[in-house]
Amino acid sequence: MQKTIKLGALISGGGTNLQAIIDCCESGKINAQMAFVGSDTPNARGLERAKQHNIPHFVVDYTQFIKTHQEHPLPVDYDPEEIYQKQNIFSKSSEDRKKVKQLLSSRILAERSLLNNMANYDFDLLVLAGFMRNLTPYFIDRINTGHPLPRIMNIHPALLPSFPGTDGYGDTFNYGCKVGGCTVHFVDYGEDSGPIIGQKSFAVTPEDTEESIRKKGLALEWELYPECIQLFAENRLKLQVNTSKKNRPLKNRLTVVVLN
Repeated sequence: MQKTIKLGALISGGGTNLQAIIDCCESGKINAQMAFVGSDTPNARGLERAKQHNIPHFVVDYTQFIKTHQEHPLPVDYDPEEIYQKQNIFSKSSEDRKKVKQLLSSRILAERSLLNNMANYDFDLLVLAGFMRNLTPYFIDRINTGHPLPRIMNIHPALLPSFPGTDGYGDTFNYGCKVGGCTVHFVDYGEDSGPIIGQKSFAVTPEDTEESIRKKGLALEWELYPECIQLFAENRLKLQVNTSKKNRPLKNRLTVVVLN
């Protein structure tokens, strides 16, 4: 009998991907059960979905933490220089150094609260289901410790590495692409730059609008995310270093291999 893994989820909004994952857990399509749902916004619709399915849930209000972070001491295990050097989202130019370190530090209290809440639950994999916050190395390292694979998975509304960021479908439409799609990847220290687990694509026709592209993409997201979670549950994912023709590792290029 296959092991049933435990999933944690972080959301920011409606939670349609969360619903797809919950439905697949309950139907047995994926060997998983929901351990908790967390949100960075108190009024996220996805929290109602968790409540309806009797899934433990909590809120860490990022906005309030960011507004008041200067009033509170930072965690004793937080090293601003270490996190600044590890992160690959913001420039490391000397002109931006102080500003970026302040920005990162303003998120740490919220991340520490997330970790404290999550410590109440046993989970194998954390899925970001429309969570609209970049996670710092401080958070990522504390989830991945002691595991052979990364333990944070994300769904992105574009065919990465094209169009990272928050509006993948809008970027796909505005750029005039003939093909759109979605990507599931592990989370690393950059923005939507982690190793790709799976992708699904669709044709963009002359009749398509930005809204129709979004609808096509969402329908594929609801299929792709559970499929990738099931690969994790079946222990069929392996990381390997992608090398150049000269057999040298390419910078920041870990790839995911799906085992038979």
